[in-house]
Amino acid sequence: MTLTDNPLLQGSEMPDFTAIRPEHVKPAIDALLAEAEAALERAVGPDVPADHDTLTLVLDVPVERLRRTWSHVNHLQAVADTPALRAAHAEALPRFTDFTTRLGADARLYAKYKAVAASPAAAEMKPAQRKALSDTLRDFVLGGADLQGAQRARYAAIQERCSALSKAFGDHVLDATDAFKLDVDEALLEGVPDDVRQAARDAAATAGVPGCRLTLQAPCYIPLMQYAGNRILREQLYRAYSTRASDIGPAELDNTELMRELLELRAEEAALLGHPSFAHLALVPKMAGTPDEVLAFVRDLARRARPAAERELAELREYASSELGLPDMQAWDRHFVAEKLKQARYDFSSQEVKRYFTEPAVLQGLFGLVETLFEVAIRPEAAPVWHESVRFFRVWRGSTPVAAFYLDPYARAGKQSGAWMDDSRARWRRPEGHLQLPVAHLICNYAPPVGGQPALLTHDDVITLFHEFGHGLHHMLTQVDELGVSGISGVEWDAVELPSQFMENFCWEWEVLQDLTRHVETGQALPRELFERMVAARHFGTGLHLLRQCEFSLFDMRLHSEAAAAGRLRLVCDEVNAELQPMRAPDFLRYPHSFGHLFDGGYAAGYYGYAWAEVLSADAYSAFEEAGIFDAATGRRFREHVLEVGGSRPAIESFRAFRGREPELEALLRHQGLT
Repeated sequence: MTLTDNPLLQGSEMPDFTAIRPEHVKPAIDALLAEAEAALERAVGPDVPADHDTLTLVLDVPVERLRRTWSHVNHLQAVADTPALRAAHAEALPRFTDFTTRLGADARLYAKYKAVAASPAAAEMKPAQRKALSDTLRDFVLGGADLQGAQRARYAAIQERCSALSKAFGDHVLDATDAFKLDVDEALLEGVPDDVRQAARDAAATAGVPGCRLTLQAPCYIPLMQYAGNRILREQLYRAYSTRASDIGPAELDNTELMRELLELRAEEAALLGHPSFAHLALVPKMAGTPDEVLAFVRDLARRARPAAERELAELREYASSELGLPDMQAWDRHFVAEKLKQARYDFSSQEVKRYFTEPAVLQGLFGLVETLFEVAIRPEAAPVWHESVRFFRVWRGSTPVAAFYLDPYARAGKQSGAWMDDSRARWRRPEGHLQLPVAHLICNYAPPVGGQPALLTHDDVITLFHEFGHGLHHMLTQVDELGVSGISGVEWDAVELPSQFMENFCWEWEVLQDLTRHVETGQALPRELFERMVAARHFGTGLHLLRQCEFSLFDMRLHSEAAAAGRLRLVCDEVNAELQPMRAPDFLRYPHSFGHLFDGGYAAGYYGYAWAEVLSADAYSAFEEAGIFDAATGRRFREHVLEVGGSRPAIESFRAFRGREPELEALLRHQGLT
């Protein structure tokens, strides 16, 4: 194989995912690292002036190519993992991390950018360029550019080690999830929906074993916890799920020491950069000012949610005891009891609604809504993909393409759990002259089709899909040409959830659901009577749900702001649970060990951002409630003032431009049913 044969180096618009193999990774990254290294040395040399456009051409072009190619490798390891790919990724990761760390801390390059900022030409820069330059100077400081000697070397070592630990954390969670298999007789699955049982039968048949094969993949685990009447089975699955990658399991997959070391290294990094804690450091580029401000926000939200949560828990316990013969309701009973109570109280079943959310109808309705509100068109196209179930779409405005995205919808072995949007490529007016259009990866993990029928989504699956599509819209509809602040780049991390959580609200609108639903057997849209029952049940359990989010956020912030928290992780977890929750967690619960947001997902000292951004998103959505949810003028204003500007200005300025005022908490409380 020559470099010209390497699909990771082809430079085509879309990667040939069908052709990429593990053996392509090392030579591609080697070549691109060498190119980027040479570019860095040239950029800091005397022949390259302190000029924005010149630095962009000399340095940003090869560095962007390296980062983009590495993102393809990262992406494949997340959605199509194999031992060979994992090994290739692990081999290249330290070298990629080393270069990006040195790049972000290079004192020579930092001096050159400071000279750019001090030059007369800086006053003539476009606003997006000035914001990108300001972010760049800030990131040099955060990247250790002011450090010298041994401190600089130690900072680089920390970055490399943290990168390796985060990767190992995610690998352990994926392996622990995939390793669990429970083969049972179908008689034990009383109450479990037909499509879930069929999938379990199919999995057993594929494995050549009798009965049904259960896994910890979400499309199996979640409905089992909701509907399985066998309490022993629920407990067995709950224990397996909540102790993944922990000390209660195989030692080689235990994340305990990884988390401790990560927390210690983060605290050391913060100290090197002159901050009291990693939380203080992490908040520098965010909207929130201090850890105390975040802690006060989270605790205030928890205080508002606590009365509703206590009522909900009391109702669950009473119903479990009086109607289900469970006087000692446990954690593995809660979702089962909640589903039974919801059905009894509202005559509403999540499974009944699921029959209407056929995947083709959901996608058609989602795309139609986006096309109406934001004046674009979404059309499928052929493209090389990493799995046969992946689809590719292009986004158009009139006859002009503006973006593209891949949709990878189904759970499967070798694919990380959860849902996310990631950028394959960002919008950029390249210095060579042409406009590079953005491409997104939209990843979900709902159940694939079974029995010759289309895939059926739960309403929660639909909400998740809309959420990730909101992130995708933020990335794809940007009109900013500056690479560092186009799309979601440059957006404060505690505001980046605004468009995603905003989109979730449409999943509760009657007019939207009429275009989003087609019964799997009759083809009929969701009936009004069933919709009313669904809406009546909307706020069922929201107090407990919001308290759980507050618990995660408080745990995260305490873990990253308190001295010596790394050595008392379990104690912090228990203390937060005792402070916020009306029901004590089981002693064996090990949710931090699979909490990828904190240890492998970029949300360290930032998980509160979901609630923080929901204040913005709920208030933004109230503009559509006031004007009409299909109001084109309101959609255009949201697109122009929020989606199109990306990170080219502070998020609060984008919000004010759209709403004409400061955000207000009342919309969030109303949407949560707490007022």
